Amino acid sequence: MADRDFLKTNFGIEIELTGITREKAARVVADYLGGSIQRQNDYYDSYKVTAPDGRAWKIMYDGSLRCQRKVNGQKVAAGREYSVELVSPILNYEEDIETLQELIRKIRKTGGFPNSTAGIHIHLDGADHTPRSLRNFVNIIYARNDLLYESLQIERERMRYCKKMDKDLVERMNKKKPKTFKEIEDIWYKGYGSSRERHYHESRYHFLNLHSFFNGVGTVELRGFNGTIHAGKIRSYIVLALAINNQALTQKSASTKKPQLENPKFAMRTWLNRIGLIGEEFKNCREHLTKHLEGSAAWRFRRAA
Repeated sequence: MADRDFLKTNFGIEIELTGITREKAARVVADYLGGSIQRQNDYYDSYKVTAPDGRAWKIMYDGSLRCQRKVNGQKVAAGREYSVELVSPILNYEEDIETLQELIRKIRKTGGFPNSTAGIHIHLDGADHTPRSLRNFVNIIYARNDLLYESLQIERERMRYCKKMDKDLVERMNKKKPKTFKEIEDIWYKGYGSSRERHYHESRYHFLNLHSFFNGVGTVELRGFNGTIHAGKIRSYIVLALAINNQALTQKSASTKKPQLENPKFAMRTWLNRIGLIGEEFKNCREHLTKHLEGSAAWRFRRAA
């Protein structure tokens, strides 16, 4: 069995969808978890579902979603009550992944669905991160910008909320070689005019978001996942996020050199094996993450020879 230590970091997940109302989504969550519902009457018209273990799940409005519902099997425009963002509490993979997956299946069966404006954001506990590991994280994502965007097939409509890692930022980071969080923070926000304390700061809209680490909830956020309510895909995204996080934490350094992409599928599989997604347990994850990648003609010829 593969080493599963990379799965130990706590995480949270935000899943955007439409097709059902927030009220209905809250009922699905409460019924499945055996929890209680409280309507918050806030700007996001959110619902709070408190599970028997005391953890709170939130169902919120998201203004970036194109609201839809199905009428006679056809998707049609819908009101803002059909904007649904499911926000989990702090989760642990070993203890909570099956519950999360089954909850997603319940929402799908009730009529929820994503569209091209929906996304998934994964927040990774930043407690163990150091200035070195954050710099590693930046370099890892930058080096695999193209591979990740091709693998994950990020929707064009979501690109404004999920930009590639900025080359200038990466160059500043590696020239400065920051040794403190303050130095990394200054590099991260350089060039932005708005206050760092602003919740919806422009710097957050990248595949890797460190705004959540410095001025949010102390997490490292990965935003590069299309909306889905396929439980297997969501598990794959979580596993990938945890594995990348572990790579950033455990490597002494990380290169910004981009891998050769003559054979993207081979490059992705090699990387996934390196970061721990090996063995039968992660077979489906590897398949989901390489499904849209092609191998070069030369590689296929060599494999057949």
